Amino acid sequence: MAKIIKEISCVVGEYRAADGQQKKRYQRIGSIIDTRNGAMLKIDVIPLREGGWDGWAYINDPKVQEVKEHPRRQSSGFDDMSEDVPF
Repeated sequence: MAKIIKEISCVVGEYRAADGQQKKRYQRIGSIIDTRNGAMLKIDVIPLREGGWDGWAYINDPKVQEVKEHPRRQSSGFDDMSEDVPF
């Protein structure tokens, strides 16, 4: 199974933080994946920004994400109902 080894992100704009500082806004645009055939680059989106994207991107370690249960394995809310159907 393929494993994400790096995330690709770039600057897509700027914003002013609550303390008044000007900060850059980043967007994840893809990832580098380790496959059985070697490392591959997967671009998910092409960033849009005023003046156009300059082509530069950052390569970062992937962020730790919570492992979520498969949606079908989550409780549906009907688990406490009896097996008998009243009709």
